[in-house]
Amino acid sequence: MAENTGKKVSKKALSKSFHNWYYGNLTCFSQEHMQTFGYLVSMLPVVEDLYESKGEQTKALKTYSAFFNTEPQIGSMIVGVSVGLEEARANGEAIDDETINGIRAGLMGPLAGIGDSLIVGTLIPILLGIAMGLSQGGSPLGAIFYIIVWNLLAYFGMRFAYYRGYDLGGAAVEALVGPNATALRESIVMVGTMVIGAVAATWVNITTALTLPGGGTLQSTLDGIFPKLLPLGFTLLCWWLMAKKKVSPIVTMLILLVVAFIGAAVGFFGAATIAAPTA
Repeated sequence: MAENTGKKVSKKALSKSFHNWYYGNLTCFSQEHMQTFGYLVSMLPVVEDLYESKGEQTKALKTYSAFFNTEPQIGSMIVGVSVGLEEARANGEAIDDETINGIRAGLMGPLAGIGDSLIVGTLIPILLGIAMGLSQGGSPLGAIFYIIVWNLLAYFGMRFAYYRGYDLGGAAVEALVGPNATALRESIVMVGTMVIGAVAATWVNITTALTLPGGGTLQSTLDGIFPKLLPLGFTLLCWWLMAKKKVSPIVTMLILLVVAFIGAAVGFFGAATIAAPTA
């Protein structure tokens, strides 16, 4: 283990980092980047506090330019964990980009599911139900209640999750650089890969309406051999274009649009089918 140089994120930088996430987690939000820039801007005060040279700051910030998207309230914990790990890296611990991004990718999916269930699916409907009850007869109390209570719960809940994540990030260093570090990092990356695979299988829905000469459809045949084969193929195509050929996400989406248009026109996709040739 490398010698600790005593660097520690200041309370001012921690506070600024948290507030950057609280106010700006949807900064420059797009389908291509989602919360990437909100995540990046929340790490900016931390990186500036830990590293003096611009070169070190630039190198560290590149870690946080990867795609990021989670439920903003519960997901504050991921930002806190990242801060703890960045602090450890600045002190010479064997924490690399792969470890930080592996943990981030592995946590953002599960915490998004928890946050969507607890916050979006439970807490907000409860608060809105109370607010609508208070608003009967045109009373402004409902709106006032919701604005005050929601903002207080969101602020202090996100603050607790952020600082709890920061503490966990620091405590996780020993496990990450200890004898089992390699196996742990590989496990974290594998979990992230499984989450991405599950998301692709769940949300990428591609089927074909092509009929086969002997009867039946190509889709039923594919499902019998390898369910979700077409979604897998399109997902791998997107990965190949962006990761190997360095095609931008926007151009990749345009390519998929062209493929979808041509496929629908010839009957491979959609309700239309290609009739079997006749003698």
